[in-house]
Amino acid sequence: MDGYVQKQFEGKTKRYVQILELRNDPDMIKEYRKWHSEEFHWKEIRDGIKAVGILEMEIYILGTRLVMIVDAPEDFDWQTAMDKLATLPRQAEWEAFVAAFQGCAADAKSDEKWQMMERMFHLYE
Repeated sequence: MDGYVQKQFEGKTKRYVQILELRNDPDMIKEYRKWHSEEFHWKEIRDGIKAVGILEMEIYILGTRLVMIVDAPEDFDWQTAMDKLATLPRQAEWEAFVAAFQGCAADAKSDEKWQMMERMFHLYE
């Protein structure tokens, strides 16, 4: 594995890391991956993520476990951004759609599904 090239941003940023479990169904996981691909993603969802100030978002998968990494400006307020995101076009529809794969309530907002992780180690420069 060669690793993943990271974007560089001007100014300080902060990072959020979250985790979510998918239903243990290989066919559903395959379908979930499809809806996150460049070909099938919902443009309104990507646009909304950017509109609330998120600079970069990545989702990694291992089996049924997802890890999402979010980079944002240093002055970013997570709750304010998530509250705004929940009101943007097609966001509620998207959350209801992916809830079937995630095994949570259809009316759950993104920040109710994804669990924030705590950093326990950092290799300082």
